[in-house]
Amino acid sequence: MNVKQQGISGYWLKVIAVVSMLIDHTSAVILEQIPGLEAPAFFMRIIGRAAFPIYCFLLVEGFYHTRSRAKYAGRLFLFALISEVPFDLAFSRRMWDFSSNNVFFTLLFGLLVIWGVEGIKQKFVADVYGEKAAAIRVILIIVTVAAGGFLALLFRTDYDLSGIVTIFAIYMFYPKKVKGMGIGVFVLTLLASIIEAAAFLDMIPVYFYNGTRGKQMKYFFYIFYPAHLFLLAMIARAMGLWA
Repeated sequence: MNVKQQGISGYWLKVIAVVSMLIDHTSAVILEQIPGLEAPAFFMRIIGRAAFPIYCFLLVEGFYHTRSRAKYAGRLFLFALISEVPFDLAFSRRMWDFSSNNVFFTLLFGLLVIWGVEGIKQKFVADVYGEKAAAIRVILIIVTVAAGGFLALLFRTDYDLSGIVTIFAIYMFYPKKVKGMGIGVFVLTLLASIIEAAAFLDMIPVYFYNGTRGKQMKYFFYIFYPAHLFLLAMIARAMGLWA
């Protein structure tokens, strides 16, 4: 077997992320609302830390391999809109809650940030701008990342600023996958919470990632996010867990 065909594909990274996310959200939406289940709920939340950094990694992979970055951004925006009501029902017990917004918005803002940074790196080169090129690039990149972080904070997206910086960190180390994931998780732990350190284990599947897409079920993974949140919200309501 060719070395490039060994390891795991992007499909299996998505499966790991989806399973981890389901475990995490089941805990957050249901178990954490039931007295006496604090210990298993916390353990499930630890398992769930694996999901977001993998999604960030896959976002960067998608950025480099998609045929159309504009369409990619459009899909993220569409599913951000579709997912908002299920997200609010699951975590706020309300149809609309503008105090927090779902992770698709974070991924969208992160994509726009690295898209902007890529453009800056390509435009401001030494051949054109001479010795000033590096300084101009650094300043504009900082402004771009800060703007993305500000948007995430303004819209109160899931993972907000920490999510944007995590995506940027993974992007900056691309294609050094394992190092990028490690730095990304370190940044996330530093800016969000110590519990995010559990995601350092993501470096293992990323190490075995072979760069192939694998089984094509693209829209399943998009649809799963709002679908599982809505289902968990309805289960919680049926169990009388809504205040």
